[in-house]
Amino acid sequence: MKLRKSFISFSLISSLLLLSLNSCDVVQQAAKMATLAKCEFRLQSVSQLTLAGINVQSIHKLSDLSLLDAGKLSVALASGQFPLDFTLNVEAKNPNSATAGLTKMDWILYIDGIEMTKGIVDQQVTIPANNGITVIPMKMTVDLKQALSGKSADAILNFGMNLAGIGNKPTRFTMKLQPTINVASFPITYPGYITVGTEFSGL
Repeated sequence: MKLRKSFISFSLISSLLLLSLNSCDVVQQAAKMATLAKCEFRLQSVSQLTLAGINVQSIHKLSDLSLLDAGKLSVALASGQFPLDFTLNVEAKNPNSATAGLTKMDWILYIDGIEMTKGIVDQQVTIPANNGITVIPMKMTVDLKQALSGKSADAILNFGMNLAGIGNKPTRFTMKLQPTINVASFPITYPGYITVGTEFSGL
């Protein structure tokens, strides 16, 4: 019920802005905001996955690595940080007959239900009409030592290696997204977050 009320408020603000501002550009932005509410998102793929700077994409176990790379991972694990870097490609689909657009998007990343990191996509994104799809590449950096605080070194290493073994399929990832669009320099943020997985889900 609370989310429903928030959505009504979101739509009401959009309508009032559309009525009170006459600029053609503003009208176009407001129209994009209205269509954005019908857009769908999903996690498409994972690419360029590295552990401590070592490419481990599609690696299943330490024995698949060279002795040099395995040694580098062990040294990194014994240090203060154990960075996991990758690009998570998010698809935005627009079923509307008008173009949709956003100016930024707050996000929270989860792996196996554990909150890993959060951030903002701070750029203009346009999603074509009539089931058009735009891929939004999001570069992620996670310090596994911090995210898995309290876990043993072996558990952290196994987590990273098991994650690498998924190849380019983001089956263990979920995200919460909160898009924002500006209308006449006024930022309008969608109320609440939507949870996104590997299947398309809407706002």
